Amino acid sequence: MSYRQPQFEEQVAQLLKQAQECLHLHLPKILPVAIGAILVLWLAGGVYVVNPGHKGVVRTFGKETARTEPGLNYRYPWPFQRVDVVSVEQIRRIEVGFRAGQRVAEEALMLTGDENIVEAQIVVQYRVADPSKYLFRLREPEAALLAATEVALRSTVGSMTIDQVMIEERAKVQEDARAFIQRLMDAYQSGLVITEVKLQAADPPDQVRDAFHDVVRAREDKEKLINQARGYQADMLPKARGEAQKVLREAEGYKEQRVLLAQGEASRFLSVLAEYEKARDVTRDRLHLETIEKILPDIDKIIIGGDVSQRLLPLLPITDGATRLLPPANPGESTRDK
Repeated sequence: MSYRQPQFEEQVAQLLKQAQECLHLHLPKILPVAIGAILVLWLAGGVYVVNPGHKGVVRTFGKETARTEPGLNYRYPWPFQRVDVVSVEQIRRIEVGFRAGQRVAEEALMLTGDENIVEAQIVVQYRVADPSKYLFRLREPEAALLAATEVALRSTVGSMTIDQVMIEERAKVQEDARAFIQRLMDAYQSGLVITEVKLQAADPPDQVRDAFHDVVRAREDKEKLINQARGYQADMLPKARGEAQKVLREAEGYKEQRVLLAQGEASRFLSVLAEYEKARDVTRDRLHLETIEKILPDIDKIIIGGDVSQRLLPLLPITDGATRLLPPANPGESTRDK
């Protein structure tokens, strides 16, 4: 064993000596090739690809010098230039008041304008509009957006009543919060654009939730009854107006009819008056006889008293096949004796 170890060491030393001789011999030829290959690989490292929907921000010694569009691009390799590629079309989101379906009480609980407590959860969707501001103006843009969203939501909820937040003005809460968040992020020069704000939940605390829901259901029943009453009103009012118009038209027709009849009667009276003025006695007798002719056919009995009955001639009227004598003028006196 001790014999073989010196022999092995001699062989290794001999191989190293041969390698050194070979390197000294071929180094002038290998060194330029090696340097050229390294240089080519270094320069090739400056080629990069920007995917669709992304933009590249080129920094030269740490300072932004250019922006690149989607496609194949080139930059000077490290350490001269660096490229940060940012998606400008991706819709991102943050959650306030909950995480992965779990409530975050310190974010969700907030005070309304009428001094009630409401538990609000909101989702904000956004995208990067300015890659330079997004990369270099804020250290943590998402954290700043989360804080701005909580501030905006608390400010919006604090200016409304609990009923407006939970029922009546949910859409307004979302729009006001979106505008508030956008103003804050623009003031921070974050480079972010808020695309949508969704109010996921707005409920009272667990301790009073059941009672509040009872109140909400009662209000919904009230609104239902009011809507039913308005529907009934909308159904009955046109009918009543139609009936009123019908009555008015009938009244107007009756009025026209009576006016025309009255005008005819007046004209007839005036014509009779004119004839009466020409021959009063004759006209009076004629009118009297015409009136008697109209009245007598409908009369089957005539009651006469006083002195008039002494001057009448008794007749035997024939009506409906029955014959009878008029009653005598004086009791106990027969018609034949007269």
